Amino acid sequence: MTILPIHERLAELWIIRGSRRLTSEEQADFEHCLAVNAMHMRQLAGLYNLSLAASIAGDVEWQHEICQRLEKLSGLPPGSPQF
Repeated sequence: MTILPIHERLAELWIIRGSRRLTSEEQADFEHCLAVNAMHMRQLAGLYNLSLAASIAGDVEWQHEICQRLEKLSGLPPGSPQF
């Protein structure tokens, strides 16, 4: 999975939070990043579950469609190795 800009900002704010209180703008950014991250992870989890269902059903075409959506959502170009 690729690190998205939202994850970089979340990490930056977490580090700042360890040394001082966040400003109100930074706190709003932090909460926004958490919400976007939660939505992103929910989408990924849903697609992984659908991929499993397609695999169990033996529907290879459906599973390939789901994998394409996963690659698009994770920010990886098609065919890229996943580490």
